[in-house]
Amino acid sequence: MEDITKQYEAVNPSDVPVKVLRTGDKIPVVGLGTFGSDHYSNTEIADAVKNAIRLGYRHIDCAEVYMNEKEIGQAIKEVIEEGVCTREELWITSKVWNNRHHEVEAACQMSLEDLQLDYLDLYLVHWPFPNYHAPRAGGDARNPDSKPFSVEDYMKTWKQMEDLVKSGKTRNIGTSNMTIAKFEATLPLMKILPAANEMELHPCFQQKELFDYCVKNEIQPIGYSPIGSPRRPDRDKTEGDAVDIEHPVVQKIAERIGVHPAVVCIKWAVQRGQIPIPFSVRPYQYLENLKASFKDPISEEEMKELETVDCNSRLIKGQVFLWEGAKGWEDLWDLDGKIAH
Repeated sequence: MEDITKQYEAVNPSDVPVKVLRTGDKIPVVGLGTFGSDHYSNTEIADAVKNAIRLGYRHIDCAEVYMNEKEIGQAIKEVIEEGVCTREELWITSKVWNNRHHEVEAACQMSLEDLQLDYLDLYLVHWPFPNYHAPRAGGDARNPDSKPFSVEDYMKTWKQMEDLVKSGKTRNIGTSNMTIAKFEATLPLMKILPAANEMELHPCFQQKELFDYCVKNEIQPIGYSPIGSPRRPDRDKTEGDAVDIEHPVVQKIAERIGVHPAVVCIKWAVQRGQIPIPFSVRPYQYLENLKASFKDPISEEEMKELETVDCNSRLIKGQVFLWEGAKGWEDLWDLDGKIAH
């Protein structure tokens, strides 16, 4: 493989700002997502991880269900052996998948072995339901065993998450795809509180109420689909979905700074206070995404203007996780402020 640093100028990792979590740990404000949306091979994604780290990335967001942790683990091992960085300089996140809520330690151990690591920096409960769908399932796929959210079941899973912190397998634990109603029901029962919540966040879907709730409760928001996930799986595409990078406000700011509209979405995310984890296998793109964290900020006036872009357009609806008797994907997100049963 050609030396990527001869083709592109690497970012100095110390130029990338960090957020301090409730535990005092520092997490870089831009990460590289590794979900290829069924479009890219594991090798392509692992190569992107390797070159992203060579070009200055220190935060990689992984998950067992992406089925590429083995290849990513090899990529991480290689860059550490090359002397690009040490393990301690990296921030590696993984997630327990829905069908392993009852065996969290085994799931975490498998991710650690695949990633060739002794510990994770952050381990998340990927979805708050134990509802499993087969990889690459279509949007209409349903599992007859799926069930609605249960506080009791979730807390059994969370206790296992807490045990991982005590055993040193992960430094931080967190949630993903949660709602205020689910937090209200579970936070008072937790001994170790979530350091972060991964959630869909982009200019057309700003989730202001949940975002503010997380910040108030010292739960760092991490934003997936930060540019509106144009290449998300077909099962997650619905007529009427907003396209962030085509919004006139986003395009106008992009023109002023002289960048692609996607970069504006990343700048907005960082300046607002969440941690975007954009996915790309193209070096130019992921390098621009990283530089967005400290170069040519958006003005205060433009940030205000970007607030008006929000049209509540949720892209990842999660309908494959619905249970028998659920009215629709809205039930996963407790839109009326109550947990749907």
